[in-house]
Amino acid sequence: MAINRNELTAEMIAKAMQCGDADELMALAKEEGFVLTKDEAEAYLAELSDVELDDKALKNAAGGACWNCLDDCGVDTCPCRD
Repeated sequence: MAINRNELTAEMIAKAMQCGDADELMALAKEEGFVLTKDEAEAYLAELSDVELDDKALKNAAGGACWNCLDDCGVDTCPCRD
């Protein structure tokens, strides 16, 4: 099955970021029910190596925000409002 980036969870991305090479990423993808070619795995690793989250994005990725927040959901009681 091809990877739909909208189906990737923060947990999946965190696991992928721990992979040391394309073979490890391909094995992880297979465990999750996805198929990656070596070229795709290398491209994803290159993309993941260039990711740095700011504090708010990191908090949201770790589950610290409500389900519908992007930047500011406008709800006064939202847990992601500082």
